[in-house]
Amino acid sequence: MRIIAGTFRSRQLQTPAGMATRPTSDRLRETLFNVIATRVPDARFVDLYAGSGAVGIEAISRGAAHVTFAEKAPKALAAIRANLKSLDVKSGFSIESGGSAVLLKKMMTSGFPADIIFLDPPYELAAEYTRTLTALGSAEFADSLHEDGLVIAEHSRKQELAGRYGHLGRTRTLLQGDAALSFYAVSEELPDVL
Repeated sequence: MRIIAGTFRSRQLQTPAGMATRPTSDRLRETLFNVIATRVPDARFVDLYAGSGAVGIEAISRGAAHVTFAEKAPKALAAIRANLKSLDVKSGFSIESGGSAVLLKKMMTSGFPADIIFLDPPYELAAEYTRTLTALGSAEFADSLHEDGLVIAEHSRKQELAGRYGHLGRTRTLLQGDAALSFYAVSEELPDVL
C-alpha cells in the first residue's frame, strides 16, 4: 500500500498483520481524494476506524491542517504510529486510542470543528454504520461538523446505507469493485422520522 499524492507521494505504508483490518485500496483512496481534492488543504480531517491510517495519512500528505485518527485495535494503532514515524510526521495529528465511539463522544462535548469525517468500519459490522452515522447526524453533533462539512462512509457495495441520518443527507454514492463510497452533507430539510 502506498500514498497516492502530495508530500509523501509513492511512499509505502505498513498494514496491521492478520485479517482483522481491511485497508482502503490504493484505487479507492485515489477515487476518494479525486472527489474531495479541493476540500483537503487546511481541513480538519477525522479518520474513524482508521486501521493502518492510510486515509488520514493521505489527507496529511495532501495538506490537511489536522488529522485525528480513531482506532482501538493494538496492531492497527502500532501500524498508524509506525507509518507516521517512518514519514517523520511529528505534528498536525492526534490519535484517539479509545476508538471511534470515544472520539465521537469527545467531539460532541467539545464542539470539535471537523471539515471532513471519513468512516470505514469492518464491512461485516453493519450496526457500526448505523450507530456512527446516526450520531453524526444528531442535533448533539451539530457544532462538531462545519456547516459545509462532509461525512464519507466506505462500505460494501452490497450494503445499502440509508439516504438520511438525522440532519445528514446523502449527496452521492460512488461504486468501485466490491466497495462503495457514500457522501453525506448537512441538509436544510427536516430529518426523516426514524
